[in-house]
Amino acid sequence: MLLAVAMIWLIPPYVVRMRTAGARTVPIADPAHTIVGDLGDPTAQAWLVGWGGHALTHGLRGLWDTNAFYPDPYGLALNDSLLGYAPAGLIGNGVVGAVLRYNVLFVLAFALAFLGGYALLRQLGANKVAAAVAGAALAYAPWRYGHDGHLNILSTGGITLALAMLARGHGLSFTRGYRAERVRPGWAFAGWLVAAWQVSLGFGVGLGFVYVLAALCLITLTAWLIHRPRLSRRLIVGDLIGGLVFTAVTGYFAYAYKHVRELNPDVTRDWDYVAHFSPTLRGLLVAPQSSLTWGTLHTDARTALGDVPTEKVLLCGYALYLLAFAGLFLSRWSPAQRLLLLFGAVVGVLLALGTNGPIYRLLYLYVPGFDGSRTPGRLILWPTLCLAILAAGLVTHLAEVARRGAEPKWSVREARLLTVPLLVLVLAEGLPDLGHPQTPAAPAAMALASAHAPILVLPSNDSIDLHVLLWSTDGFPTMVNGAASYTTPNRQGIRDVMATFPSEPALDRLHQLGIRSVVLLRDRVQGTPYQPLLDIPDVPGITRHDVGPDVVYTIDTNTKNP
Repeated sequence: MLLAVAMIWLIPPYVVRMRTAGARTVPIADPAHTIVGDLGDPTAQAWLVGWGGHALTHGLRGLWDTNAFYPDPYGLALNDSLLGYAPAGLIGNGVVGAVLRYNVLFVLAFALAFLGGYALLRQLGANKVAAAVAGAALAYAPWRYGHDGHLNILSTGGITLALAMLARGHGLSFTRGYRAERVRPGWAFAGWLVAAWQVSLGFGVGLGFVYVLAALCLITLTAWLIHRPRLSRRLIVGDLIGGLVFTAVTGYFAYAYKHVRELNPDVTRDWDYVAHFSPTLRGLLVAPQSSLTWGTLHTDARTALGDVPTEKVLLCGYALYLLAFAGLFLSRWSPAQRLLLLFGAVVGVLLALGTNGPIYRLLYLYVPGFDGSRTPGRLILWPTLCLAILAAGLVTHLAEVARRGAEPKWSVREARLLTVPLLVLVLAEGLPDLGHPQTPAAPAAMALASAHAPILVLPSNDSIDLHVLLWSTDGFPTMVNGAASYTTPNRQGIRDVMATFPSEPALDRLHQLGIRSVVLLRDRVQGTPYQPLLDIPDVPGITRHDVGPDVVYTIDTNTKNP
């Protein structure tokens, strides 16, 4: 946790200051009033966590419908739900609470990613420094900063932690193989619970995890059928109950997302749309802008990637590439294990290339769920994991060689003089240059309008509605506004007709929906159809209230526009 705070929050401002000789000063941000990343998706994700906590306090009533996206049902399933973070949503309230909570979770996501990688490699047989190298590579890979606005994609620690727990519970490691005396049923059961929690965050990275875990279970079952080792009853019971919990949680979320697809068939992404987000092999060498080490140097390379470069930058780390490559030849792992890891890394890369690779179409056509994903580049997580394991095998081997060195023998401390710099190198390459913009304050007009919900905030588009979602954490009023990766036809239709507000069709639509309050944001109307409204006097059927710089229109539910 201390490392995550230092890497994400404390060290980068001082590195920037030193690199620019003080020409660029980046103050340490205020975690209660600035949000890490940008003012786009992070504001909506802060709302998601807050909504999960709000739903918990109300017995999960209306969980999937949410206070936003009214009157569309299942609005929560238009995004990764982040429901696993709902307990954090119980802490604090309002916009400040939502922002502070999000910033804390953002840092904790990196801490958990490091911990999960470290635990997995320790279980596989790596030494402490080697496991830390793998944890650093998984938590601070440069490609991850292309998703600095996607907490759902950065939350990968549960994957490696669950794999570590399951391996420990089943007495499995790379160096010792299967050992019946090392079986720990409690760890196996806990691993299933952590896996279920990971899925509850969403299918952005959880979908691939479900299938990888299913494949590992199939491989393990096949190995058991061949060798028939004796299994303890407690382990079998733990696996059955834990597996049922994992399956139930996965099925619960799959049903919600399937239901949204039935309501909105266009949620399925066509092949050309996936191609728009698909990376090329060049992306493996390109870092996002928010990489402190490579961001500025790779500006031209990112431009060459085309549109949406944040989904096409796949740099796992040059240091990691070198360590993993060397780990193919010098390693604590067996030659067969190294070949399997190389195979996994290659297959993972080919899948991450999406339409620019030869095999992603198989997932798209035949594996349920992938035809709803538009961003195959996020599968780079799995090659990163394979490369991290290869690198840890090398570092473990180097430490063992050092300790077996010529006279006088190297001590453990001396061995670390050889391996710790490799850890520092991976961490240094993984430093970010993240933005911490000031979060927009909630308009006072929102508070007045919320007393007469449902409400609508104008102008309404995906950019503005991201902020409206954050503001709605103060009381969670029912509202039409909402932003997601998919805009339902109903919501777009409301936006279109409301561009004519306060025309008769617009008022008719408000009456149909039961909308009682409309908020007009003065600082957002420039160049929109709503700008003339600021100077229009009262309209029959509408009561105007000027609240600070903004306007609240209270709709008379008994009167229509003549």
